[in-house]
Amino acid sequence: MTTFLTILQFVFVFGLLVFFHELGHFLMSKSLGIQIEEFGFGYPPRLVKLFSWKGTDVTLNWIPFGGFVRPKGEGDETVEGGMAAAPAWKRFLVLVSGAGMNFLIGLLVLVLMFSAIGSPVQNQALITEIAPNSPAANASMQVGDVITAVNGTDLKDLEHMSQLIQENLGKPISLTLLRDGESLELELTPRVNPPEGEGSVGIWYTNAYAPLPFFKAVGSAFQTFGLQARQTLLLPYNLITGRVSGEDARLVGIKGIFDIFSNASELDQSSAVAATTPLPVFRLSVISTVSIALGLTNLLPIPALDGGQILFLLPEFLFKKRIPQRVANTINSIFFLILIGLMIFITVQDFVNPIIQP
Repeated sequence: MTTFLTILQFVFVFGLLVFFHELGHFLMSKSLGIQIEEFGFGYPPRLVKLFSWKGTDVTLNWIPFGGFVRPKGEGDETVEGGMAAAPAWKRFLVLVSGAGMNFLIGLLVLVLMFSAIGSPVQNQALITEIAPNSPAANASMQVGDVITAVNGTDLKDLEHMSQLIQENLGKPISLTLLRDGESLELELTPRVNPPEGEGSVGIWYTNAYAPLPFFKAVGSAFQTFGLQARQTLLLPYNLITGRVSGEDARLVGIKGIFDIFSNASELDQSSAVAATTPLPVFRLSVISTVSIALGLTNLLPIPALDGGQILFLLPEFLFKKRIPQRVANTINSIFFLILIGLMIFITVQDFVNPIIQP
């Protein structure tokens, strides 16, 4: 895949995640009776107004990336039917709905991915690489073949396959394979003294995968979501205690995320695991991770983020006193500038010290 096409895919996908985030805010606002003046595809300046729907102008904007929501009276609590005039519980639901939409998209992608890839099959070995001029290569084995038996003995696991082969070094053996859904047998002779790092047959392998039933895929998706959320929430503690190095936990910007997405795109074209399904599983994994991370990051209690606005609601919930809008606006503006500076620093680091892919 060309770099240009990968960039287009990345811009579309990342923009779509931002768009769904804003769509979450929009749908929740509408359902709670909070008026939305504009819902925009892309970012201003405005290109054209597409139509109006229940008092909301739906617009197309020049910067084709993501979207935005402009609630009525966002910074003025005297505007009737506006965001700032709404009760605290309504504003809370609107604020969390953006992240909620990102979580939903991340979970749906995970369900799709687990349904396609499935779970490891312990008694099958998927060939991921074959050494040139090895017994496997000479026997016409192919990447993507799945070994199910050695000399007619069904495999129990990968270690069992290795044991069966090691017991027959220098002797002809038969391997039962699955290729494109059909069973076939190949004969080869494992080497007694193979070249260093190649092994007696000359293959690299992992467990094959089988599709998961839908409800098991849903369970695996929620399990993965929980693990990612837990790792994110425990990250400060793990950094302080030294359980995670600063390099492993470094922040990445748009450029860093693109590097990860680009590497996933290459794996989707070359990996034997990806070859078992028509779906771009490695890119789907990145998309789900980024979507969930976007939701979690947005809920951090930092002013200028949704989590910071939720933090401003606490005095209202606890003491029935609202933080003055002027004070909230000033704090948000300061932290917005800080976040812009942080993003510039992170982006520079992505270029100066790019992520090294495993």
